[in-house]
Amino acid sequence: MPESGETRLIQGRYRLLDLIGRGGMGEVWRARDESLGRRVAVKCLKPMGPQHDQSFTRVLRERFRREARVAAALQHRGVTVVHDFGEHDGGLYLVMELLEGKNLSQLLEDNKQHPLPVADIVEIAGQVSAALAYTHEQGIIHRDLKPANIMRLTDGTVKICDFGIARLGHDIGFTARLTGTGIAMGTPHYMSPEQIGGDHVDRRSDLYSFGCVLYEIATGAPPFDLEDAWAVLVGHRDTVPEPPRTHRAELPGFLDRIILDLLAKEPDERPRDARELARRIDDGRSPSGYVPTVTATPLRQAVVEPQQPVSREPRLPSWTRGMTTGHKAAGPPVLRGTPPDAGAGLAGEWIARPESRRSEQPVRTERPTPAPEVVAHLAARHNAGLSLGRLGRWEEAGEVHRAVAAEREHALGPDHPDTLASRYEVAFTLSRTGRPADALREYRRVTEGCERVHGPEHPETLGARQEMAYVLGQLGRHFDAHQVYTSVLATRERAMGPDHPDTLRCRHNLAYNLSRLGRLEDSYRMACEVASARARVLGASHPDTLVTRCEVAYALGQLGRWTEALRTYREVAQAREQALGPDHPDTLAARYEVGISLGRLGRSAVALALYRDLIDDRTRVSGTAHPETLRARHGLGVNLGRMGRWEEALAEARDVCAIRARVLGADHPDSLVSRREVAVGLGWLGRWADALVEYRRVAAAREQVLGADHPDTLASRNDEAHCLEQLGRGTEAVELYRRVAALRRQGASGGH
Repeated sequence: MPESGETRLIQGRYRLLDLIGRGGMGEVWRARDESLGRRVAVKCLKPMGPQHDQSFTRVLRERFRREARVAAALQHRGVTVVHDFGEHDGGLYLVMELLEGKNLSQLLEDNKQHPLPVADIVEIAGQVSAALAYTHEQGIIHRDLKPANIMRLTDGTVKICDFGIARLGHDIGFTARLTGTGIAMGTPHYMSPEQIGGDHVDRRSDLYSFGCVLYEIATGAPPFDLEDAWAVLVGHRDTVPEPPRTHRAELPGFLDRIILDLLAKEPDERPRDARELARRIDDGRSPSGYVPTVTATPLRQAVVEPQQPVSREPRLPSWTRGMTTGHKAAGPPVLRGTPPDAGAGLAGEWIARPESRRSEQPVRTERPTPAPEVVAHLAARHNAGLSLGRLGRWEEAGEVHRAVAAEREHALGPDHPDTLASRYEVAFTLSRTGRPADALREYRRVTEGCERVHGPEHPETLGARQEMAYVLGQLGRHFDAHQVYTSVLATRERAMGPDHPDTLRCRHNLAYNLSRLGRLEDSYRMACEVASARARVLGASHPDTLVTRCEVAYALGQLGRWTEALRTYREVAQAREQALGPDHPDTLAARYEVGISLGRLGRSAVALALYRDLIDDRTRVSGTAHPETLRARHGLGVNLGRMGRWEEALAEARDVCAIRARVLGADHPDSLVSRREVAVGLGWLGRWADALVEYRRVAAAREQVLGADHPDTLASRNDEAHCLEQLGRGTEAVELYRRVAALRRQGASGGH
């Protein structure tokens, strides 16, 4: 077919513009339908040279015509639309809708072969199963399902592409005759055992291939990832695959079971059909498929001058005053310092709550009462530490809180409320500086102390337990956190009622936690419920209500519903601007999320303009080195890369990385994210040796802070291995990939 598309017309109608894909059967061109004025994709059969005999050429032509007739008959949102087909100048062509997006293979490549987010996997599984159910009911078997043949569009729609060797279900022997072998056509990493054996193939063969696809996007590699094609085929035929969760413990149990059932060697042991598969996926995402979970909230209120206007909503309950938003996905929690009741023991002796296994009588401390000026001095230093935290200077804040905690313990005792308050802040700064394991140990001390002093159901105790669960999540131990959150939420609902702000805060965070478990629809539903409850209790314009509306938008994004997410974020930004003012941090945060949504919708040029304005406003309000200013600059750099402006993207990433390292510390999670972005830019510019240096620095820092088997550390090691491959150092890359796989298995065996 054509060497240049500038002037080439197919049948006087389809003008070929540029080549966008090439495969074993032919080429795909971006083209313009001159009759209808629309952009289309034109697939052209690869020219047959003189080395091919006429009978072989006839078979290929017949296969192409069959593909066209079959594909043109399909009408489903999950299948590529075929507009036209025919023959021109001795070559065959197929005219299809032009898809804007990336196939799953490209998504994995863009992600450096890291697995896709759980949310995306579940959504892809649901959409593809629906499309397969439709095509199978038309009597059509795809026979070549693989990541490259499944496309995710920019609006989140997932489509099966290229029915290149699909054919009517009753015509089984065609492909074997075409190849002249006993093995049907297909791709070795995704072929079913019956395909490999040349046996009868039906729709359950497609289900097996789809199981291989899901395994790869869930773990980063297909189930039998071997270099030798024959070894791969033997693996499909004889070897039971390792459960996906041995490679990635965070995968939901229902998804792990579905993938393993799809990969059953015997067709009768797989799901009966794609309809059954779709039902199982929907059941897995429904509330009955899970045990409820809760996510963390902060221990105390912040001693910060409120920046929120007084709510204009009438007759709010008295306990709603001064409530704060707590942890959420898009931003840090609000802290509070020592409770301002002097009767808590700041002057004089205090009484600790007895432990159950000790005497039933309260125990009076023997510790001397410290001088009032000492107590006041420690309180002032404590608040100074809080101020440093609000400025994002977490390392300095941590040093202050550790010193104050030690002095308070000496002066007041280890279980004094003020000592516990300082210990809590020490833990919080540890979690903010990328040291979740150390934070977990500190939160456990605080929780045990609060239980002794206040009792297990006191708000301070519950707050400490929630923070302990939050860092469990930071450590990737989401199922451990799951149990803690569930218990805390049940206690809050019993002690405070379902509409108390602290209870609603638990449920708000639960909505986010559900998304981490892959329960996207549940996450969205709960966020909507909490938003409605907060609007009823606090008012539609209350900051907490708007925070939950942001969570609704976040869930919509996780579901791939980015257009709705964009609309919701914009509504929140407008409401915050009216209620809080244009320069309030929450207003600016909503604008940042608008930029994220625009980028995910492929509107990078619009996102770029938004981020430039946001950077100007953040700089004016908070300064050039504020973490949120740097976050906006990071978003700017990402979108520069999406637009192919890699030199500019690299310069931006380097500048942001240098400032973050200076302000937050070189090993802070945000600094490491920026350093990885530097490496990505270097890779895109072909500077793989320099990229390898940066990837290794990120991996080493994450290993030191998080541990060798933490998911982020393993992701960085995979980055390093990919870079080694690009440098032609395949042996080292394979060894590193194996080490990563072993650590994943080790981590999975030690978890759930």
